[in-house]
Amino acid sequence: MAEIRTYVLGLDAGNTVIKAVLFDQNGQQIAVHALDGQSSTPEPGHVERDLNELWSNAREAISGCMAKARVQADQIAAVGCAGHGNGLYLLDRDGAPLVGIQSLDTRASDLAAELGAAHGDRLHEICLQKPWPSQTPTLLAWIKRYRPEVFERAQTVLLCKDFITYKLTGERVSDLSDMSGCGLTRMPECRYDDTLLNLYGLSDAREMLPRLIDPAEVAGVITPAAAAATGLAPGTPVIGGYFDVVSSALGSGVVGAGEASIIVGTWSINQVFSSLPVVDPSVFMASGFGQGRFVNIEASATSAANLEWYVRELVERGGHPDDPFGYCNARVGEVRPAMDDPFSHPFLYGSGQGAQFRAGFYGLAGWHGEGHLLRALFEGVMFEHRRHIGVLQDAGVSFDRAVLSGGGARSPHWPQMFSDCLGVPITVAEAQETGALGAAIGAACAIGQVASYEEGIARMTRVRQTFEPDSEKFTHYANRYETYLDLIDTMQSFWSRRVVGKDVP
Repeated sequence: MAEIRTYVLGLDAGNTVIKAVLFDQNGQQIAVHALDGQSSTPEPGHVERDLNELWSNAREAISGCMAKARVQADQIAAVGCAGHGNGLYLLDRDGAPLVGIQSLDTRASDLAAELGAAHGDRLHEICLQKPWPSQTPTLLAWIKRYRPEVFERAQTVLLCKDFITYKLTGERVSDLSDMSGCGLTRMPECRYDDTLLNLYGLSDAREMLPRLIDPAEVAGVITPAAAAATGLAPGTPVIGGYFDVVSSALGSGVVGAGEASIIVGTWSINQVFSSLPVVDPSVFMASGFGQGRFVNIEASATSAANLEWYVRELVERGGHPDDPFGYCNARVGEVRPAMDDPFSHPFLYGSGQGAQFRAGFYGLAGWHGEGHLLRALFEGVMFEHRRHIGVLQDAGVSFDRAVLSGGGARSPHWPQMFSDCLGVPITVAEAQETGALGAAIGAACAIGQVASYEEGIARMTRVRQTFEPDSEKFTHYANRYETYLDLIDTMQSFWSRRVVGKDVP
């Protein structure tokens, strides 16, 4: 009897959580299995992960998902992976991990400023980015300067999802979306460039760059060793995969020029698709993921990572471990918005405006409770998204509606708050695991289950709900947004005066 390969497996590897999600040919989720990994901070500003743990979690996520779905390995037609962009994942000559640096890392802040002062404009001309702390080439330049023994041992530069693809297939590859998104390709051609490497001070790193392929191109197949580790069938195709912001947009139903995707996740991602990248030095980055397919991105680590910190440090310690995010949303729902509400800056991990930025709550009074703190946090995250969207609008990139995805889209409050603040309809996709679904759509394209991204999105994505803006709330948030921006200006001198000295013994 002929094999019936019905399903596609999407993997989504974030800064901590990795998820394996099985979908049928219509995008219906069959099963999901997720594991939460650990980050370490060996020094201030350093955020790293154990890549052996990442692979162990990936194996368990895949096998766990298949067990829950009760499917046979030969029913899975293809695998696609999405992962957080930037950071730095290095392999040595034998394929062993050397370092795994995550995209929340800020160790290279001074070097990013140095490179920006020396070559920022020229770099932007080539890759449409200026250096920033957790950008892959900036981190590699930092390793070269401060960890030369690691640089000497390194053979391959990968991104997060590339490491998983390597472990599945044995192929050292990366895709257009990730490598253009991390500033390592000439734009809009999306190809490696020696002049670019020279400007980063990495002319000797050319041979470390992996083979570059289209994200929806087959990178390799599941090896016998990976099959034994995961339960997947040997020979199953694995695609190049995606920079997760692109994959999340695809999985939420966004791919066409002029369409907008807002991702409320670890990072604040605000992106508008186009047939050519926008050339404007004020825009954070552009990423290409196919012929005539680009996304213009304004982003920073200022989004739901703030809520994750609040939950981890305060809520879970307070005895609400079963549904801590539900607890937070319930507290927000108890508060009626008022001009007297406190404010919050979502800068726990710095800001693209300056690594010296810090988070804080302001304007607290004795009659404010935890609900007010949480509403301020929700609002501050939203305002930073709005600031990024303003940069895109000033660069001539506009939209009249947007799709919200990421963990924040599951909140009963955030989607309506975004609609009210931005003054546009906000759509939330039916799928919760949009990053994994986007990777699955790419896998379906690669093996011919669908003919194009558009066909894949039409078949495999659906809308759950649309939120319409409230004009009174729009005015309310507009007034508070101006105060939020003024407060940033007021805090600048304090942030700049902070003295980092020796710890008190």
